[in-house]
Amino acid sequence: MKALIGIVLLILALSIFGVVIVRSIQLRQNCTGYLKRAADANTVENAKEQLSIAISYLEAHNLISGYTSVLWKTPDEDIGFWYNNLKTSYEELSKVDSTTSALEKSNILMKLRETLIDNGEKGDSMTIPNGLSRYPHNLLFGVLMWIGFFVLIGGIIWIVMISTGDF
Repeated sequence: MKALIGIVLLILALSIFGVVIVRSIQLRQNCTGYLKRAADANTVENAKEQLSIAISYLEAHNLISGYTSVLWKTPDEDIGFWYNNLKTSYEELSKVDSTTSALEKSNILMKLRETLIDNGEKGDSMTIPNGLSRYPHNLLFGVLMWIGFFVLIGGIIWIVMISTGDF
């Protein structure tokens, strides 16, 4: 019975971490993966199609305004600014027609890539508000992650104490 308590604690903690990981993967599959493809596109048509898929997902899941931060609002966590940049980029791509020169198309694609990709010390990364996969429940997920961490440690200690006979 004592071992069962430790196992239940471990399963609870891993379930909390699993939900956070799954939400992150879902965002990558349905949105940020398409943003990456739009940034890598060689034609305006491909970029527009990929950006459209990502924007549709954001709108369907109401990820168009707010902040992903819990304690204070910082510019890098402003979903509205980020979303408006995506919409503006899409509108720029929509203006391209058969009379647009190859140089103009290339410039629009370069501008799109600069909008979607950050160049940092650790290399290139997608420009995405941190915590977007957990929005609008960032506080809840933060609390659950802390609880999960302590439950995981407690479960491990519980199982070790039982296995050594100290409990």
